[in-house]
Amino acid sequence: MRLSTSAIALVASLLVNPGVHASELPQRWVSAGGALSEWVTALGGESKLVGVDTTSQHPASLKALPSIGYQRQLSAEGILSLRPQILVGTEEMGPPPVLAQIRSAGVQVEMFSAQPDLPTLKGNLEHLGKLLGSEAQASALFAGYEQALAQQKKWVAKAQATQKAPGVLLLLGHAGGKPLIAGKDTAADWMLQQAGGRNLATHVGYKPFSVESLAGLSPEVLVFADRALTGDAARAALFKENPILASTPAAKSGRVFELDATLLVGGLGPRLPQSLEKLSAGFYPSQPKPAP
Repeated sequence: MRLSTSAIALVASLLVNPGVHASELPQRWVSAGGALSEWVTALGGESKLVGVDTTSQHPASLKALPSIGYQRQLSAEGILSLRPQILVGTEEMGPPPVLAQIRSAGVQVEMFSAQPDLPTLKGNLEHLGKLLGSEAQASALFAGYEQALAQQKKWVAKAQATQKAPGVLLLLGHAGGKPLIAGKDTAADWMLQQAGGRNLATHVGYKPFSVESLAGLSPEVLVFADRALTGDAARAALFKENPILASTPAAKSGRVFELDATLLVGGLGPRLPQSLEKLSAGFYPSQPKPAP
């Protein structure tokens, strides 16, 4: 069999540079994790997304994409039916046997860290930037993010010079059901600290508290995040299902604030600095708001 001149040239180029096709950037993406999906979008990659998990709610345009289910309970069949070239997620993504099945089908699986701190975010953005071919944009986004958090820290320090940090509890619930209390080593705890609050919970992770414990902690501020409801409906459900909360100093003084539950998934996301600013305004109402 004789090869054409063009075919010979192609074979020769592959022998000289076998990575020429392997180095091409993936064009069909599936993302499992709200924060990661938001960063992919912020880096100009939304058009490459062919599926997202149920925690990927922002921007609203992502809701129109096919859903692959909850990030911790993925199915290989659902993901592979979208013919992705790459699946991105954090260590919260799973289960592991499903990820192994997806890898064995030839899909590139990239794991990121959900650890809530700036060094981790920097590494995540650098990695995403390389995968999307948007390294300069990733660097610029991180620089702006770092600056925003530095301004936030400065504002909190000024507020705490004249006011004691309020004792706060963050409640994570589902349609008002018995909430989990956010303890140490969680994204919620990091957020409360950055906003200038003092987390009254001393346990690690998310744990249910008894109603007696909830009242005994006497929080000055309550922050709630509901995975099923939002706004007045979420607030009403929380107090209906947990009436003991009405006796807390926070409820009596009206210092009960809502947090978007998707901010607690997948590490630090792009909307977080603005959310911290809102929390801080609730924690320190007498302090002038930060200049835009």
